[in-house]
Amino acid sequence: MNTSIAAPLAYRVTPSDHARSAEQRAAILDGDLGFGTIFTDHMVSIEWDKSRGWHDAQVQAYGPLALDPAAAVLHYGQEIFEGVKAYRHADGSIWTFRPQANGARMQHSAARLALPQLPVDEFVESLRQLIAIDHAWVPSKPETSLYFRPFMIATEAFLGVRTAQAAAYHVIASPAGAYFANGVAPVSIRVSQDYARAAKGGTGAAKCGGNYAASLLPQQAARAHGCSQVLFLDPVEGKYLEELGGMNVFLVYADGRIVTPELSGSILEGVTRSSILQLARDRVMRVEERKVPIDEWKTGVASGEIPEAFACGTAAVVTPIGELKGRDFSVGDINAPAGEVTMSIRNELTDIQYGRIPDRHGWLVKLR
Repeated sequence: MNTSIAAPLAYRVTPSDHARSAEQRAAILDGDLGFGTIFTDHMVSIEWDKSRGWHDAQVQAYGPLALDPAAAVLHYGQEIFEGVKAYRHADGSIWTFRPQANGARMQHSAARLALPQLPVDEFVESLRQLIAIDHAWVPSKPETSLYFRPFMIATEAFLGVRTAQAAAYHVIASPAGAYFANGVAPVSIRVSQDYARAAKGGTGAAKCGGNYAASLLPQQAARAHGCSQVLFLDPVEGKYLEELGGMNVFLVYADGRIVTPELSGSILEGVTRSSILQLARDRVMRVEERKVPIDEWKTGVASGEIPEAFACGTAAVVTPIGELKGRDFSVGDINAPAGEVTMSIRNELTDIQYGRIPDRHGWLVKLR
């Protein structure tokens, strides 16, 4: 598969002829942004085919994509995506957090889904190109950011079951507020005991749409039971923690340990997850990545051995878990305040992202 680029891609920039006015944009950014419902004026597009490799990079007006009805993505789900954020610092500059890690993960996802691998440098450059024209869309209110959604789809019009010979990479962006409606507050989680998020040997370690599609029905069931998210168990024995519908999970123990499920091949390696592990090690906390039985969490909450638990991901950053519900049990208190360790880690991570404290690991990349 021809994925190399002899020289950096040259972008063609075509400003939108229907971009929102400064007044319209200011009104939008001053309102309730929510998550993933508002989009900026432009997007990035890069084409790929087997003979030419990556080509035709451009920044153009945000708008519908033209796809042949036989495009492989519509029939076989050959699609991957990422989530990255841009943060406006107090001096007005714009930074993003560990985009190289997202670019490397996208390459891993592409390999698993038999899609071309975009070079990491070009991945980062695509974010910079979009910010160059849509920088005014990066909000400045507390707990806000610009959420990038890079994604890649197979575009070849062919109904045979094989690797597509053409693909397209795009980046869209959305000014975002809190991921959960209640902001940074403990959430209730329901354990899915009937469904698995991903199978052993499947695509669980790749960030592809099929994994999330598989989570929607159990997520719907969780909401019917008054829960904000669903927790999946391992697909083999059905007794070990895996991850939430779109986030990794951590347990905080009373003896100072912080524990998260080990990467099993069916768990997505979260960038936020790895960042939290580093911050915990910086604090000389005892960090464990291992198999975690659901019964250990259940009994640990009841006994007080596990006083805190939280979920993490790019969109929500760190979200306290207040209550865990199963088919025949419920532990924790949704009305209890967020845990001290949880909020301390969240505050440190967001302080780095927003430039309020030094970035000692060199995680931040300036976009503008």
